[in-house]
Amino acid sequence: MSATVQRISALAACLLAGIVAVSWHPETRAAEPKDPKALAARPDQPEAKISTSWDQKTAAAYLDQRAAWWMAWPKAARDHETFCVSCHTAVPYAISRPALRRPLAEEAPSANERRLLENVTKRVRLWKEVAPFYSDADRGAYKTVESRGTESVLNALILAANDAQRGQLTNDARMALDNMWAEQQTTGSKKGAWSWLRFANEPWEADDSDFYGATLAAIAAGTAPGNYLTRAEIQNNLTMLREYLNRESAAQPAINRVALLWASAKLPGLLEPQQQKAFIKEILDKQQPDGGWSLSSLVGGWKRNDGTPQEGKSDGYATGLIAFALQQAGISRENPQEKQALAWLAANQNKTEGFWLAYSLNKNEAHHLSPGTALFMNDAATANAVLALTDATHK
Repeated sequence: MSATVQRISALAACLLAGIVAVSWHPETRAAEPKDPKALAARPDQPEAKISTSWDQKTAAAYLDQRAAWWMAWPKAARDHETFCVSCHTAVPYAISRPALRRPLAEEAPSANERRLLENVTKRVRLWKEVAPFYSDADRGAYKTVESRGTESVLNALILAANDAQRGQLTNDARMALDNMWAEQQTTGSKKGAWSWLRFANEPWEADDSDFYGATLAAIAAGTAPGNYLTRAEIQNNLTMLREYLNRESAAQPAINRVALLWASAKLPGLLEPQQQKAFIKEILDKQQPDGGWSLSSLVGGWKRNDGTPQEGKSDGYATGLIAFALQQAGISRENPQEKQALAWLAANQNKTEGFWLAYSLNKNEAHHLSPGTALFMNDAATANAVLALTDATHK
């Protein structure tokens, strides 16, 4: 073969390779239909790849640092040398940080995990002595009972989840669960739920957040080891809880139904198969073209109290929680939309600082109390992303 022919052949090969590469560019996925059945029917559709390029070590470091900040923040301090157990930082930390133990080859809980558990245990043991997180005297009507209801659920969730790792229910977790059931409402329109803190802040302290709190109670009870759900003394409580969640589910914003999906995986009987299917479809239909979800799209017409517009971009809080809840509800990690969500999470970690970005539904960053409080949504988002990604990559 002449040198000229060889050069022509080589040039043709390069051009062919370039054409193939362009035709498989990942950005072409954005125009594809999102319906799982439609995707499954397209064998030529390039599959979304679940990247494993997220950094577990920096995620752990971020969560540890933020837990330490919260526990030392003067505004979080409470009586008896304890601190408030927050929905945005402390609880997500307690639930997600143990998931990183295996990938990081850690043999024991981190120092901050131990400190948080000690704090919760102390408040459970001193339940009749410690003051509520907030009181009517300092924060207005109903704050004492709301604080008791909220804390009872959060304490039970944290200690039950910790015991689940060892497979044995401790006396402290049982006491926390007893406190939780004692705070459950037994009459009225909220029968089966708990009085929940209301500070006009979505998604954890708004008028609809008692439903979210009830899902956490269901998760706490369903997570508790030692056949806890079969105990005779809690059967009436469980019935009231199931009836409340079923009765109120249709009126909830989508983000609360995501939490219900998670709870339904822990407490049998919360959702009928057709209900679960409808909720999953509703959630999947809200997925954005980039594979993520925006929290603002899941809370109806909620307006920020500072008057600034809501952020419509995909965020780590919504995407992480949904990806994790769908896995808990039985959606395969091979589902095309779940794959897209996990790929979005892997691609959108701040690899330098370890966190996932999320946006407050109540105020923009400029209107936060401090730079530290402006990170609250990132704290919860990082925890949700860790749960989703570790569930996907370490089963």
